[in-house]
Amino acid sequence: MDEAARLGDSRLQEIKDRMRNLKLILSYDGSEFGGWQVQPNAVTVQGTLASAIGRVTGEKVLPQGSGRTDAGVHALAQVVTFVTESLVPTANFVKALNDVLPASVRVLEVEEAATDFHARKSARAKTYRYRIYRSAICPPFLARYVWHYPFPLNEPAMVQAAGRVEGEHDFTSFAAVDPERSAGVPPAFAGGEKARGREGAPASNSRQIFSSTWVRGGDEFVYTVRGSGFLHHMVRNLVGTFILVGKGTLQAEDVTRILEARNRSTAGATAPASGLYLVNVEY
Repeated sequence: MDEAARLGDSRLQEIKDRMRNLKLILSYDGSEFGGWQVQPNAVTVQGTLASAIGRVTGEKVLPQGSGRTDAGVHALAQVVTFVTESLVPTANFVKALNDVLPASVRVLEVEEAATDFHARKSARAKTYRYRIYRSAICPPFLARYVWHYPFPLNEPAMVQAAGRVEGEHDFTSFAAVDPERSAGVPPAFAGGEKARGREGAPASNSRQIFSSTWVRGGDEFVYTVRGSGFLHHMVRNLVGTFILVGKGTLQAEDVTRILEARNRSTAGATAPASGLYLVNVEY
């Protein structure tokens, strides 16, 4: 019996020794996907990537992303991890996966990662960008990648309003109605005692925003925000609120009041998904 147990343990150790934890940098056009996460009756980025990995390795794996982008949201550098027994060199993985993935999804890099590295759990900060196209006519080749908003806006007021969300705040007012769906887990909660939500997301809606800025570049007015993590729809709800400031419906100082209210109904409508990009993830 002891001998059988030792043989079993030895076999398990051999399997563990063969396992590789691979880290991918993924870029995708989210226009025709139902979001990142696998779901019934929808084509998703996670499902598409899982299928491609299966074709290359012959294994059934579910790659884990740094966060779940919604339907129509794009990524410049989504970080993904998956465990494999495949001996395919990392450089070959890039070519092999891109050969079977649709043109709307590209693997930019593949590298070996430490066994305890996880795309979501190890993340320490993320940057998102939101693009608004301000001219009267939006070129058809840009329409899927921006929010076309040609109406008058007080852009300096929006710049001022953006700065008011910097720092650590409770962002309940800017969370979707299902706040447990977070797009990132801040390090302060990574191993804490607070109640955990779905996929290990903390029940707390507190997040730290390191920078929050609007910049005008040509015909585009672009919002960039970097933080420890983001609640579901948080960036799009911030943009929708800043638009109200630009229209004069709200004043810049009202953003502080909305934060303190911790009530979704006090903030603006959710901006369209098409203008949002996950820019990068920091570890």
